[in-house]
Amino acid sequence: MMEKYERLLSIIRLANRAAVAFSGGVDSSLLCYAAVRALGEGALAITVVSPMLPKTEIACAQRMAALVGIAHVLIDEDEIDEEVAANPADRCYHCKKREFGAIARAAADRGVLTVFDGSNVDDEGDYRPGLRALSELKIASPLREAGLGKAEIRELSRRFDLPTWDKPAFACLASRIPYGEEINREKLARIEGAEAALRGAGFVQFRVRCHGDIARIEVAPEERRRFFDEVLLDDVSGKIKALGFLYVAFELEGYRMGSLNRALALAVGAPGTPA
Repeated sequence: MMEKYERLLSIIRLANRAAVAFSGGVDSSLLCYAAVRALGEGALAITVVSPMLPKTEIACAQRMAALVGIAHVLIDEDEIDEEVAANPADRCYHCKKREFGAIARAAADRGVLTVFDGSNVDDEGDYRPGLRALSELKIASPLREAGLGKAEIRELSRRFDLPTWDKPAFACLASRIPYGEEINREKLARIEGAEAALRGAGFVQFRVRCHGDIARIEVAPEERRRFFDEVLLDDVSGKIKALGFLYVAFELEGYRMGSLNRALALAVGAPGTPA
């Protein structure tokens, strides 16, 4: 694992100057940490602020950038692109094309021509149309190139005292809306508020899937038993319905990565993607 980390530093050094597409998550946080050690002031982190990313994630990215000592730029992408809003099966391709295009332009404006993303080797086997956009834009993936997987990234983060080492998996808010259903600000705001209610109740790994007026709660299997509490049920239901949902449902099997992709997999035979 440490040999892979040294390989990662060597890969990053080849760039001389580089910008990390920074979400504040596990992978991009380690990449920022490594970029600072490899490039010093030649490293830059860029975060896209959009309706797809909760404010809590933006705040986390800001804290992590300060902690690892990397210069941090926030760029606003306030509009939801029409192709993304239509929410096709390859939504992630259109979203990544727009997002990373904006990051590349922001980096170039600052004299930085290399952009890194946090993809790792575990991403290669998933249904990830966004990877095609990265390839087209010539975005480099040093973690993947160094052969690092998710478990190794978490362990390295723990060794380097990065607080993100055990951060739960996260995907953009659009991943809570079934393919083919329109994505808009109202739905994204409802989802963000509903997930904030679960976070406030002490849940760690969760999703709130939006099915029209129905909010379908998924929590980690080991956290399900907490819902056998009438006071908690009433509290969570009340807070989520106050956001505009008419019904609040509970997924009995708990959180599963890519649960909304089951319908897609049945339709086109595609494997599920973490979301």
